[in-house]
Amino acid sequence: MCRSTLYMATLTAVRHNPVLRAYYQRLNVVGNRKKVALVAAMRKLLTIINALAKHSVNWNPRLHIA
Repeated sequence: MCRSTLYMATLTAVRHNPVLRAYYQRLNVVGNRKKVALVAAMRKLLTIINALAKHSVNWNPRLHIA
């Protein structure tokens, strides 16, 4: 997955995915700049994708809390 694809997927995720939206908003409230919070959300999304692929399971928002 190239960086630009991950960036665009994260932009969509922080708008529509409740887990990543809460994580991104929490980082913004704490005082992180928006770009820094977005990069942190990118890393979280990549970690979630890797965990799902490694364990061959479907997405469950209860497992990935913000």
